[in-house]
Amino acid sequence: MTDARLRHGRASLALGFFAQGVAFALLVTRIPAIQDRYGISDGLLPAFLAAVPVLAGVASVGTERLVRAIPPSVVLRWAQPVVLLALLGVAAGDALWQAALALGLFGLAVGALDASMNMLGVSLQRAYGRSIMLGFHATYSLGGIVGASLAWAGAHWQLSLLVSYLPVAGVLLPVVLLGSRWYADGERRGAVPAAVETGSRQGRGRGVAFALLLPLCLVMTFAYIGDSTVSNWSAKYLQDVLGSSEELATVPYNAYMVTTLIGRAVGDLGVRRFGAVAVVRCGTVLAGIGFGVVAMAPGAWVGILGFTMLGLGLCVIVPQTFAAAGRQAAEAGDPGASDAAVARLNVFNYVGFLIGSPLVGALGDAWSYRWAMVVPMALVLMTLRYARSFGAEQAGYGGGHERPRVVDVGRGGNEV
Repeated sequence: MTDARLRHGRASLALGFFAQGVAFALLVTRIPAIQDRYGISDGLLPAFLAAVPVLAGVASVGTERLVRAIPPSVVLRWAQPVVLLALLGVAAGDALWQAALALGLFGLAVGALDASMNMLGVSLQRAYGRSIMLGFHATYSLGGIVGASLAWAGAHWQLSLLVSYLPVAGVLLPVVLLGSRWYADGERRGAVPAAVETGSRQGRGRGVAFALLLPLCLVMTFAYIGDSTVSNWSAKYLQDVLGSSEELATVPYNAYMVTTLIGRAVGDLGVRRFGAVAVVRCGTVLAGIGFGVVAMAPGAWVGILGFTMLGLGLCVIVPQTFAAAGRQAAEAGDPGASDAAVARLNVFNYVGFLIGSPLVGALGDAWSYRWAMVVPMALVLMTLRYARSFGAEQAGYGGGHERPRVVDVGRGGNEV
């Protein structure tokens, strides 16, 4: 594959990450409006929020099996439009069952989308031979900023959900479909060696030993418990606990995404200079401090400061977790191992959401929402124990050393 093909594949995948950031932010920052539209009670809301990551996890497992037959680019090409259409479905309904159906479809599509996007990102990083994974997640953060800003405008001008969502879907749908023509898949060798089925080190393939991935799975869970606390509860926390307006309650997620964008935009440089282990440790400590500020905030603006610090801390953990999983799987010598590792790790993204959303809600109702913030803080800080698992220096992706570029990464998605 030519350098131009790699650049096009990188740009088109970044566009996919951006579109996903917009769609997800539009959903989570308008949760209070969705709750009001469908008359969802506070007791039922955690169940609705939990259903999305459960179904996304199921779809991620299914994607692991699906990519054995078709490239991840094909999965991504069709999952992305479904996410946008499901978002419209959330805005268009007027009965509780319609909300449940639309959110269920959104969850299934997001699972396939997240898994396939990160599979392509890991394979492109391997082809480039240097850390670029944070850059993809930076475009997701940029999309989140755009989506959260549009949600703020909708709340400010009291626009209906459909009026807020329809123009966004109308623009993004044709753009992502066009961009999908340039998706670039990693090398695919077809049949998985027999050693894969036995789990041997020489050919683990899709049978990467779970024991090797377990530390990264735990880190992914902790990170998304923290992330889901921000995305699902920041607006409600600011409005109900810190006494802000509905309009101001949309700001924490936007501030979180701004600092996430900043951290990820420079994060690849940090990984190349200092290594993944040091970057992850620094991010973890900063995230812990951010949760502490949120828990003790006397007012809305201090709470926003805490959520802002959380974005700068948590932003580096998830991309580096995917990159570390891809590195470990690549040692098997079979490209299918990387796809399988990413899909399995991605499930713990949703485990984190599944735990985080109801956990904070249950603790908040039974105890207080301020003390509820201490639990995700403690879990995120546990990442320090597993930081050595990132060891990206061993693969030439950190510590200032880059291995030679590999540009023959197989056929592009539009040639399947």
